[in-house]
Amino acid sequence: MESVSTTSHIADASLAASGGRRVNWAERFMPVLRQIRERFAAERPLEGLRVSACLHVTTETANLMRALKAGGAEVLLCASNPLSTQDDVAAWLVEELGIAVHAVRGEDNDTYYRHIQAALAHRPTITMDDGADLVGALHMIALDRLDDLAPPVREWIAGLDADARSDIVSSILGSTEETTTGIIRLRAMAADGVLQFPVMAVNDSLTKHLFDNRYGTGQSTLDGVIRATNILLAGSTVVVAGYGWCGRGVAFRARGAGAKVIVTEIDPVVALEATMDGFPVMPMEQAAPVGDLFLTLTGNTSVVREEHFRAMKDGAIVANSGHFDVEIDVARLAEVAEGPPVEVRPMVDEYRIDGRRIEILAQGRLINLAAAEGHPAAVMDMSFANQALAAEFLLAERDSLTNQVHRVPAEIDREIARLKLAAMEIGMDVLTPEQEHYLASWDLGT
Repeated sequence: MESVSTTSHIADASLAASGGRRVNWAERFMPVLRQIRERFAAERPLEGLRVSACLHVTTETANLMRALKAGGAEVLLCASNPLSTQDDVAAWLVEELGIAVHAVRGEDNDTYYRHIQAALAHRPTITMDDGADLVGALHMIALDRLDDLAPPVREWIAGLDADARSDIVSSILGSTEETTTGIIRLRAMAADGVLQFPVMAVNDSLTKHLFDNRYGTGQSTLDGVIRATNILLAGSTVVVAGYGWCGRGVAFRARGAGAKVIVTEIDPVVALEATMDGFPVMPMEQAAPVGDLFLTLTGNTSVVREEHFRAMKDGAIVANSGHFDVEIDVARLAEVAEGPPVEVRPMVDEYRIDGRRIEILAQGRLINLAAAEGHPAAVMDMSFANQALAAEFLLAERDSLTNQVHRVPAEIDREIARLKLAAMEIGMDVLTPEQEHYLASWDLGT
């Protein structure tokens, strides 16, 4: 039974105790965020902020919400993906922390956008996004492109007067963005000159994408595939579409599990790097007939299309680990398939095309969150430390930041790395005065 109130919409409030146990387990592996939360509780740097966060509702996200609330923020959380919500975590946030949550695992498209509308109605001063859906809706309002809004948001906006609509956007100090896909959208807005407020590119922090994207996505993607299918990777042929940091992580971990890995790419420099990392690189049309498992991690649309499905072997498995469910053209597959799909396992829909079976995992949505638990807490520790500190930075620097996409300052990046190393009890060398002088000089010779 779903629990609906004026402040929250969750699946089942009685799941709170289970969610709390899991949130506290994740917190053990998030020492950086814990230290930030403790400082926030003492200093209250976010006092008076209203934060609307559109993120995956997981145990790790719950610990970020904890830190924001400790810092004085009034927080509302909605899901950034219909299949990524952990209902027990949502219940714990509502019942134990008193944080408003609008997220139900498996919610339909209309409900998803009603939750986006609730996040906008919170009248946030800072937004946090994973995929830029909140920011996208805000900009459709600012640019008076109401027809481009999802119906629940459009109907709500239509009921507001002009001043109220203007206030929704003008109250925003800035936003933070978690993922590559969102950064792509935001940079397109900035290039078009329509970005209405500064955005912190959390994804571009070294302590985020070098670790979260590579090690987190690498592990959690394969975790999701294995939980959904129970296949053996050793000896199979895995096709990785996209060799960005996420694709690199998946490719290396699949190879480590004994798979033969093929990479597809559109960037010649990146394709060359994949080649020198030891992976065969070829177009998808050449990879399609030989792959056993296809994984898309590009941030783009229609990466696996009808012609690829028709070339695949019987029983080929196709999954997506990019943010939006557009990388695999499931809609077209459904149109040309021989009858409706059959759910042969949870999270596995089997389509028949040209007499062969194609297995689509998690409806083409994020496999690591739909079929597994997402990234391990130890790596999300750094990602969400960036989110918390980026929010603090936005508030402190609000008068000096332009309406562009900004990197999180390097000193914040280094501080997160320092805290993580200290928690892992790993020491580093320190430059001697002589070494500092040498590095700062140009006339010392050899």
